[in-house]
Amino acid sequence: MTDLVPAVTSDVAAMTSAERARLPLTLDVVKAAAEQHGVCVRPVLREVVDLDSGEVRIVGVRCNSTRTSRCPACADRNRRSRMAQCREGWHLATEPVAERHAPTADQVALITYRADLTAEYRRAKHEDAHDQVDDLREALREADADIRAEGVRGGLPAVERTAKPPARSTRRRQDSPNLPRRAVSKRTVGREFAGRYRPSTFITLTLDTYGKVGPTGAPVDPDTYDYRRAARDAVHFASLVDRWWQNLRRVVGFDVQYFGTVEPQRRVTPHAHFAVRGSIPHRIVRQVTAATYLQVWWPPHDHPVYGGDRLPVWNADARTFTDPDTGKALTTWADAVADLDKPAHLATFGPQVHSKGILGGTEEAGRHVGYLTKYLTKSITEVVDADSSPRLADHADRLAAELAVTPCSQRCAVWLLYGVQPQGTTSRTTPGHCKGKAHRRDTLGLPGRRVLVSRRWSGKTLAEHKADRTAFVREALAAAGIETPTTDTARLRWAPVRPGDPHVPSRTELLLHMIAQRLAWKADYERARAVPDVSAVPPAAA
Repeated sequence: MTDLVPAVTSDVAAMTSAERARLPLTLDVVKAAAEQHGVCVRPVLREVVDLDSGEVRIVGVRCNSTRTSRCPACADRNRRSRMAQCREGWHLATEPVAERHAPTADQVALITYRADLTAEYRRAKHEDAHDQVDDLREALREADADIRAEGVRGGLPAVERTAKPPARSTRRRQDSPNLPRRAVSKRTVGREFAGRYRPSTFITLTLDTYGKVGPTGAPVDPDTYDYRRAARDAVHFASLVDRWWQNLRRVVGFDVQYFGTVEPQRRVTPHAHFAVRGSIPHRIVRQVTAATYLQVWWPPHDHPVYGGDRLPVWNADARTFTDPDTGKALTTWADAVADLDKPAHLATFGPQVHSKGILGGTEEAGRHVGYLTKYLTKSITEVVDADSSPRLADHADRLAAELAVTPCSQRCAVWLLYGVQPQGTTSRTTPGHCKGKAHRRDTLGLPGRRVLVSRRWSGKTLAEHKADRTAFVREALAAAGIETPTTDTARLRWAPVRPGDPHVPSRTELLLHMIAQRLAWKADYERARAVPDVSAVPPAAA
């Protein structure tokens, strides 16, 4: 929240023009008031049409940002929802139940439409009808977006028939310790001890070291620091964590559930904290950590083949990228991975691993919930204050430069710099420029997901947790005799505001209206809390 300065008591009329120029603008004051009262300062304008009455309104929708630097109110709201999600699933005594909804008629119709598009696309591809291929590919993207908007989860089959990747041996490496393996039961709730104690676990996983670092987190000798391995470990950190959970479940023999957050260490290396349901001995945690590894079976990418002004060129006739000098087509992804005899990278965790038992309902449990969500409202660069030290800033710049030439997936455009044509290449692909978050300076290779939650953690999605909090407040207001208006959303049509719409209110006017709505809601809420039967309603429930 913006710090407020003392009131100005001087006569504005007596000020000089230079003094008046330093006075705050109206919008700045309105934004400060919005932050003070918990109102979104970056609302998104939407046009709402009532299909029954024909009424058209322009409303402001919360931006739902997770960063305090962008919107303090929305960031705090999202953090509180995550805290509720973490707390609700950590010490469950009964198995969570999450029943899947039956497919709707609209979902079935969209899937049928996509099936027809896929058949047409493959026919056009077979007949080399390039003009139709591009149009059908765009139609497939729109259909996939509509399917997602209708609430269908899970992957959709690829429209391109690609060769299956070569089978890799699943035998464990000889230099990796063996792990005991048990059949994994469907149980997710931990054991109860002494008839009343149901402890859970808090675990921290950290990557290995890449060179000695100083007190600020910057390397003592940047020239010997292994930036290449640090960048690749950061890119594959999420996959390594997934492998760790697979191994843990096989060792303990039940479907372990977790709520975790990914944060950067002072040395700008990712590590993860997890609230784990059930008691797991530290010996097993260390054993699984030491035995977990991830082999990345990608083409070698140690030395770029292209760069600067010399980049691969798109051949429209052959529909492939070619060498700028010889015109020869680049190696396809399938050919590049066909004859690999060793992985391009091996990711492992560091020897430092922390775990401790936590009892539900204790002050310690609440403290760890707050610790897990402490940095969710800050970006990676805000957590790692590179401006505090020139050496740390240089360290972050070196890591960002390495990440710029580190492929992040099989579809990454950076592969073209190594003479390999990635999957899904089109004429719009720019060699060396990938939109993946791993290459951005403000993420420094950390996974895009800052929160990692297992599917059976609480039996609810984050949206359902938010809906529960809203319903709780509505019930409290109703118990106090305060009616809250409800709207039949089925008869409303939402659309983006058209550019140049004369009915669009100014940002100042919109924020003032939202502040007034917030103050009215707070007044009703305080009245509800004053009623004895509902006085236990927590202030954070909104």
